[in-house]
Amino acid sequence: MRRVGILGGTFNPIHLGHLFVGWSAAEAFDLNAVLLTPCNVSPFKCGQPRHATAADRLEMARLAASEDPLFEACSVDLDRGGVSYAVETVLTLKARHPDDRFFFIIGMDSLRELHHWHRIDEMLTLCDVITVERPGADAEKTLEQSSFAPAVRDRLRTGIVRGRLFDVSSSEIRRRIAAGASIRYLVTPSVEAYIRWRGLYVSAKEV
Repeated sequence: MRRVGILGGTFNPIHLGHLFVGWSAAEAFDLNAVLLTPCNVSPFKCGQPRHATAADRLEMARLAASEDPLFEACSVDLDRGGVSYAVETVLTLKARHPDDRFFFIIGMDSLRELHHWHRIDEMLTLCDVITVERPGADAEKTLEQSSFAPAVRDRLRTGIVRGRLFDVSSSEIRRRIAAGASIRYLVTPSVEAYIRWRGLYVSAKEV
């Protein structure tokens, strides 16, 4: 049985912070693989500019994954289309790989909103949740203030990883590209080369 992490996001573009979160979760929970899973449409970003196509975002995930055998690019959300709900992602992957144990990897921002997620009670019966905490964040306090039942809060606590800071965001990268600034050491070299080749984000307005 493989222990498989699912790391979702718009990945617009995927950056080293995403990979660092996935690696931290894998190290803490002995994961065999981490699936980099670009969403089709984020339920939290409906109506926002797309900037890069689904094909571009998937290719950047593939390029990032190619530089570390821990990572695999996964197109399940893009193939399904529509709004990308985590519970449907997990259901699809479990149907394809019934012998694998899945761990959904999130950051502190997502933990604060987790109780609002679509069919979250069902999702929590299907997979474990790993939260990668950032310095200065307080996952324990966030859980105590949530509406989850005590038993659920206790289970989510077992998935907390005390992370280290990697302060980078996709919106920052898009702004830097639009301003003509360097993005070196923010994305992998292969992703940087792809962005330059495709001319992505050069006119990002946003952001």
